[in-house]
Amino acid sequence: MKSIEEQLARYKSVHLNQKNINTHFIGVPLIVLAVTLMLSTIGFEISVDDVLSTSFNLEFNLAMVIFAVIAIYYLFLHRLLALGMLVYISVNLFVAHLFSGIDNLFYIAIGLFVIGWIIQFVGHHYEKAKPAFVDDLSQFLIGPLFLMAEVYFMLGLEPVLKAHITSLAVEKRKALEQQKRAK
Repeated sequence: MKSIEEQLARYKSVHLNQKNINTHFIGVPLIVLAVTLMLSTIGFEISVDDVLSTSFNLEFNLAMVIFAVIAIYYLFLHRLLALGMLVYISVNLFVAHLFSGIDNLFYIAIGLFVIGWIIQFVGHHYEKAKPAFVDDLSQFLIGPLFLMAEVYFMLGLEPVLKAHITSLAVEKRKALEQQKRAK
């Protein structure tokens, strides 16, 4: 597994333009919310019988399961960022629960998903670089973590991580631009 520094530097290498980063603060949360809403429409129950002479059902949805796995992945990458992501994921799951009774929720989520991606691509127009996931699909999971890191950096947290990934990102970007010119 690549380190947090490698993952964030790879992502940041195509997110150096502040306008692009700003669009991502809108687009990525819309996409994450849309995915959460879509996955939350797929639910299941687990019946628990005879626990302390009580029977009950536990209700889950696919969003809960997938985000639990993603949260564990984030935990392996960086504990402090994982804590912020856990709060963020929990808010998304709560919002999905609030909207769970809405008719056509899945289609509303698709609309949010499309709008989020349009905003993302506008940002990459400013950046003049293709999105990170084009070369590495794991970057889909890093986008939200990158934004959490950016929030931490704005708050003055993790300055060593910020300095390290920024210098690595600039190096990676220079290499990408050299590859472009060589073609």
